[in-house]
Amino acid sequence: MSAGLVQTYRAFAHNNAWANHRLLAACAALSQSEFEAHRTGFFPSLQRTLNHIYIIDFFYIDALEGGWLGPAAWKNEVPYPSLAELKAAQAAMDKRLIAICDALTTERLDAFVRINRDTTVQTERCDRLLMHLFQHQIHHRGQAHAMLSETRVVPPQLDEFFAEGEAPLRAAEFAELGWTEETVWKSRT
Repeated sequence: MSAGLVQTYRAFAHNNAWANHRLLAACAALSQSEFEAHRTGFFPSLQRTLNHIYIIDFFYIDALEGGWLGPAAWKNEVPYPSLAELKAAQAAMDKRLIAICDALTTERLDAFVRINRDTTVQTERCDRLLMHLFQHQIHHRGQAHAMLSETRVVPPQLDEFFAEGEAPLRAAEFAELGWTEETVWKSRT
């Protein structure tokens, strides 16, 4: 694997944080009852869907950090009932994932991660586990995006991250997150 691949994982971690920031900022225009309202999806509300993203991030990020949290991560299906609480918790979780990816090397991508599944231990290569986590986040953010389109709030674009020419479209959120384009795209070999 090249340093370019390591940089790709770092970029995906930043993309994840940016997309969560953008989506949760849009949801902030909802009332608590709108946030909790029943909608079509695997987790039938924006509140439950966005909490699910957080819970699974917690589960896998803990394992990536060498922790042993396991299924205790989902003992509470809605650990953050209000959007304000969830936004702060998700931002902290996103920073943890960025730190993991900022510390990656080609050797660490090839290393195995042990995941506590309560009655078994799942072993996955780090690169594959990260791709699984990113795909999970994208999948459920898409569902939340569709749910948001059923409200009075216009869902935000979540696909303006990777193209260099779209940098102006994300500049304000990057500033809110304390990033620059160089923060995300500068290769750290």
